[in-house]
Amino acid sequence: MSRTIRNNREEKKDCFIALLNRPWVTKADDPELYQSIRSHYQELRDWFQEYCGFSLLLTRQLARLEKFPGQAHDWMGLELLSEPLDYALFTYCLWYLESKNETDQFLLTEMIEEIKNHLAGSRASLDFTLYHHRQSMYRALKQLKELRVLVAVDGDEAEWARVGNDKNVLYECSVLSRYVLRHFPKDLTTYQTPESLGELTYPDDQEGQLRRRRHRIYRRLLQEPVVHDWDWSQDERYYVLTQRHTILEHLSARFGLEGQRYREGLILFYPDHSAEMDLFPTAKNISDLVLLLAGEIRRLLDQPGTGLYTDERGCIPLTLAELEGLLLRLRERHKSLWSQQLRQAKSNELARELLDHLTGWGLATVNSEQMVSLHPALGRWNGNYFTGEDEE
Repeated sequence: MSRTIRNNREEKKDCFIALLNRPWVTKADDPELYQSIRSHYQELRDWFQEYCGFSLLLTRQLARLEKFPGQAHDWMGLELLSEPLDYALFTYCLWYLESKNETDQFLLTEMIEEIKNHLAGSRASLDFTLYHHRQSMYRALKQLKELRVLVAVDGDEAEWARVGNDKNVLYECSVLSRYVLRHFPKDLTTYQTPESLGELTYPDDQEGQLRRRRHRIYRRLLQEPVVHDWDWSQDERYYVLTQRHTILEHLSARFGLEGQRYREGLILFYPDHSAEMDLFPTAKNISDLVLLLAGEIRRLLDQPGTGLYTDERGCIPLTLAELEGLLLRLRERHKSLWSQQLRQAKSNELARELLDHLTGWGLATVNSEQMVSLHPALGRWNGNYFTGEDEE
């Protein structure tokens, strides 16, 4: 393969990965990548439309892939928003910005007053003399700044959130405010459930159903860390089983993803670390703890009398008390290598942090009775500390 062809393939792969993982690519911030997307626009647009049902928007300022999940999960929310009110205020801020042109300047208090007037008479009730409401608005504003939809010209919303209207902030509107929300094919009032927001309109024939299935499968494989066989419908599982070679070829050529068919499902991974995406294990200490737990579970399963077993799905059921016991034993064994925060954490706090990490990466679930189910994909990991003694 010539160097030119190889470079062209890598260039296109960079475009696919960036569009999938970034909210947008702007000409001002990344002119080289933006130009690459423009050069390969037709191929990028056609592939994402054919296999995911995503639309690729290209303007003179930016390239944006309109993404939505094959299946929504709690961890898919915006990073800085934590409560329903945060999301509501984030959306109302975008509503306010619709009336603004690029580089228009306005005060935070002006935006707040207009939002309150807009909601007057509705069931929604906002009172920014309440600290809790100001904190929600602060998180919404911070997320908008993180996305570069808002630019703070003077002032700091953290001070306003702390003391209220005695402080103010001067903002400038960005052209990006027009592209945050997804464009829906139908009026929003016609959608009956939150799940239906993620569905496109397909012809009611065999071809339409095939496209629906293909789109959902590729969206989930690209946007979720792991999808076990039991997560698929019967038709979807049949497609993944019979088309796995084609799926792997597509995902390898476009995104650099590698995959392997295991008993529990088709597991995908990136062979090289990339700054474009969040990968497991993360750089956080809690990921190290997950790897240690995976190794400990593997060793205990090989020993008789531990009480651990795998169910018909290959999952390992545990009570919260059993999980806490495992973590306490790991801490006692490795405490000299743990951070002060992990050494001093209460066992229930440590278990909760670990479970949040596991469930966020699709490696465990917790049912309504607080029973933990460790997924078989966790068994593909095995962690231990490397010490000087290991060299001898």
